[in-house]
Amino acid sequence: MVHGIGPACDLQFRSIVQCVNDFRLVSLNLLHAHFKKSLDGGQIGRVEFLPVNWHSALHADATGVDKDIQRITLPSICRLRQFTNETLLDLFFYNSPTYCQTIVDTVCGEMHRIYRLFLERNPTFKGRVSVTGHSLGSLILFDLLTNQVDPTGSPAHKAKASVQGSESRTNKKSLKDILKELEVEDLGAVFERERMGIDGLVLCSEQDLKNLGIPLGPRKKIIEYIKHRTHLQDTNCPPMETSPNPELTPPPLTSGTTFNMVNYEYFDVGIGQVRINYPQLSFHPEIFFAWGSPIGMFLTVRGLKRIDPKYQFPTCKRFFNIYHPFDPVAYRIEPMVLREEEFEPMLIPHHKGRKRMHLELKEGLTRMGTDLLGSLRVAWQTFTRPPVPTLPPPTTEAAELPVSELPPVTETPPVAAGEDVPVNEDPAALDVGMLNGGQRFDYVLQEKPIESFNEYLFALQSHLCYWTSEDTALLFLKEIYQTMGVSMDQPLQ
Repeated sequence: MVHGIGPACDLQFRSIVQCVNDFRLVSLNLLHAHFKKSLDGGQIGRVEFLPVNWHSALHADATGVDKDIQRITLPSICRLRQFTNETLLDLFFYNSPTYCQTIVDTVCGEMHRIYRLFLERNPTFKGRVSVTGHSLGSLILFDLLTNQVDPTGSPAHKAKASVQGSESRTNKKSLKDILKELEVEDLGAVFERERMGIDGLVLCSEQDLKNLGIPLGPRKKIIEYIKHRTHLQDTNCPPMETSPNPELTPPPLTSGTTFNMVNYEYFDVGIGQVRINYPQLSFHPEIFFAWGSPIGMFLTVRGLKRIDPKYQFPTCKRFFNIYHPFDPVAYRIEPMVLREEEFEPMLIPHHKGRKRMHLELKEGLTRMGTDLLGSLRVAWQTFTRPPVPTLPPPTTEAAELPVSELPPVTETPPVAAGEDVPVNEDPAALDVGMLNGGQRFDYVLQEKPIESFNEYLFALQSHLCYWTSEDTALLFLKEIYQTMGVSMDQPLQ
């Protein structure tokens, strides 16, 4: 479990270790209440929750960042500035190449250390491992899992174009290969006549290409390639340690670029991440849970308008984006995959079953108001409808025709008052891509009755509520045990 910004994780200013201890106790109580049969039958064991602390390593004396920040901090409003330096600055640190590398290395190294220590203390452990990130911690895990390498080399994770190490791979390609990727292979004869290779092509200006008689469309593609290759050479970045085999990198997310030709082989980082060396995890997570996550916002700010429906993490099969409806930091991700429709997230059931009473009451009043308005509308249309004109009597010829020869009459079935067109679409059946194995992954908690009175008053608390949320803990247990073929004793309604 990876924490977010700052040293404290809740309104009581407790550390990540204390909050994880509380979450562990909550899950144990729910385990005995909802999975008692499977637990007594020896089918399952408890879920262990382990904290990952990266904030202390970032702000330790080894980095010296706190002393540097304190040296330039103004002396006024000391407590507010101290709070800002300890919390909000973590967002800026993560977007800095220097400190982002420190954060990612610390998170990955701490996960390796805890996992190795757990295996030493539990040598008979044969279970699976999942990861959880809260707030900024979820973004750290998202970037880390995006840059993992699948050692099996399954076709689903073979990239058409790699996102890292592009300079070294590009240098190995011939001019013919480059022209083929740019879909201008018919121009190969022109460059062969001029005895031009890749090195000569990079030195060409747009005017040079125009003098060779290359049309505007192919010319723009070649110029765009030259720009990206030149940028890669200027950055002088060595091949990434995380991509020893370029054929095994995950398919990139879809960028919001305005160019017609988008080839991620010439981009530094395909989804706008900070250019650092992403280490590899020593295990493959089964599920990735994100709490109160700003992943959607960061991807949008990085220039991504859409996530490819075929995209999934190379080494993680499942993903859940869990948030409170009043959380000011949380953002949805499903609309980035399914952009054409508007739809609601999946509602997390209450741990005791059914919806909270105030939500059911609100839905009942809304439904009652809709039915009442529909009935009044139909009654008003009945009173204001103009009278139907009387039909003239049938002619002698029409009266003598048999019934079989009369023209057919199509009758419209009556519509009951306030009746709407039935929609039988199951919200869980929406196609939101493969990020969660083809299933929904935006899940929203139910607010408490007192929180519904003033959502602004409980906004900050809603961002920190996950550590003690029984509904969240039960969703964890339900999804984790489902991977083992174990269901709850009684499914929630």
